Amino acid sequence: MAMDAERRQAELIEQFSAQAAALSSAPQLAALVLEATSHPALFAFSELLTLPALSKLTGTQYASSLDLLRLFAYGTLKDYKSNSSALPALLPDQARKLKQLSVLTLAESTKVLPYDQLMQELDVSNVRELEDFLINECMYSGIVRGKLDQLRRCFEVQFAAGRDLTHDQLTNMIETLSDWLGTSDNLLHQIQEKIKWADTTSESNKKHQKEFEDRVEEAKKSVKQADNDLRGHDDFLSESGGIMDFEEDRIRPKRRRQPMA
Repeated sequence: MAMDAERRQAELIEQFSAQAAALSSAPQLAALVLEATSHPALFAFSELLTLPALSKLTGTQYASSLDLLRLFAYGTLKDYKSNSSALPALLPDQARKLKQLSVLTLAESTKVLPYDQLMQELDVSNVRELEDFLINECMYSGIVRGKLDQLRRCFEVQFAAGRDLTHDQLTNMIETLSDWLGTSDNLLHQIQEKIKWADTTSESNKKHQKEFEDRVEEAKKSVKQADNDLRGHDDFLSESGGIMDFEEDRIRPKRRRQPMA
């Protein structure tokens, strides 16, 4: 579902970019901004701001349309109300879109949005109107998912689509990623050092194990040789004893038998 929404966003941005490239007059470009900010499925506008064609609005009586596009990229309904005198009046579709974008902005900082805060930010007068807006215009459109808690009077956000990032947000994100990359490099270096140490220790252990096994083998050979030598000595002694017994029997004087009386 999220992939389909992102693909749809990319298709719409490409469509409006192609239309802008084909336009030359400021009124036409202002009308294109009105169409883009009113489109029910488009919620990303920063890429449109970078289009060379829209720079033609600068310095004309339609320059406020460019400011309005910038507000839709990064601002909220509250921002519009504080500067409405310098911006074009909102059509109903634009007002609804800016309210949706305001919910996304609030969901970036916290996942539990009190009803009182939402009603103030969205310029809604009662809870019923607020809940209808959250259900019909936010959850059904797929830009947020969550739970309405009437008892606690809050909206628990489970998912919210991301908005365009400002220059400061991009800078902070790049710094955060750079710090993470540096930490990861240091961690990787430490892991490699530990692997190197483990390999060295393993080789040393293998060498010691080989030396120990060789010593054991030499000891076995020495014991076996000593055992063979001992067995040979016992056999020699046994054989010598037999010869001596034979010699003793041969030289021992025989007793003469006495004649019977």
